[in-house]
Amino acid sequence: MTTSQYPAIETLTVRSRAVVETDRPARYAKQLASHFGHKILVEEIEGGHRLTFNRDGNFGGYGDVLVQQVDGVERLVLLTYAATGEGRERLEGVLGRHLERFGEKDGLSVTFLPF
Repeated sequence: MTTSQYPAIETLTVRSRAVVETDRPARYAKQLASHFGHKILVEEIEGGHRLTFNRDGNFGGYGDVLVQQVDGVERLVLLTYAATGEGRERLEGVLGRHLERFGEKDGLSVTFLPF
């Protein structure tokens, strides 16, 4: 599947969002992108990176890893976009487990909520 054959993000209506409080959001965003970049397509987008989960040709959805600034404070925001609830849960699990493992010393905790 080429990138033009992936579903448009607007068509993936099962979505979730996690806001992760950390003093180093850019570091963790870069680490996630670098780690997954060895396995799946990772593209730079405004404010961060888009991960296209298409391992073995089975498109699972998108995960956006963003650094956002609110009231002068930076934070890490994870967004998932999938076609099904099962797909969304899989993306949440993969992104959440990896980030929590990378940020274990900082006590990072990831909780996704639908949006």
